[in-house]
Amino acid sequence: MRILVAAFLSMSLTAAPALAKPPLRDVAAIDNALFDLGIADRIRKNCPVISARMFKAIGYVRNLEKKARDMGYTQVEIDAYTDSDVEKDRLRAKAAVFFRARGVDTSDPQSYCALGLQEIQKSSRIGSLLRAK
Repeated sequence: MRILVAAFLSMSLTAAPALAKPPLRDVAAIDNALFDLGIADRIRKNCPVISARMFKAIGYVRNLEKKARDMGYTQVEIDAYTDSDVEKDRLRAKAAVFFRARGVDTSDPQSYCALGLQEIQKSSRIGSLLRAK
C-alpha cells in the first residue's frame, strides 16, 4: 500500500505543471514602482529647484530588488529586466504619455518643476523621492 501511495504521489507531483514566473514587466508592484522611480529621476534632472532624496532612492531600489528576489526572481533576471533596452524604451514611451497627460512641456524645465512640486505636496511615491531645494 505504501508503495502505491508513494507512486501515486510521485506521479501527481511530476504531472503538475511547473509554475512559471511572469516577466518582471508584468509584475505591477515592481514595474509601477520602477516607473515612478524613473519619473522622479527625470523630474530632478530637468528641474533646477528639485533634487533627489538619494538615500531614500537607494533604499527604494534595494527594497524593489528584495521584493523581486522574495518573489523568486534571481539577480540575473532582475538585472536583465533593468538593463534591457527594450524595457527602457517601453518605460520612456510610458513616461512621455505620463508627462504629456500632466501638461509637462519637455522643453520647459519649469513644467517639470510644477509637476515635481505637486508630487512632493501630495506625498505621492514620486514626490517622496524628491526634495525641493
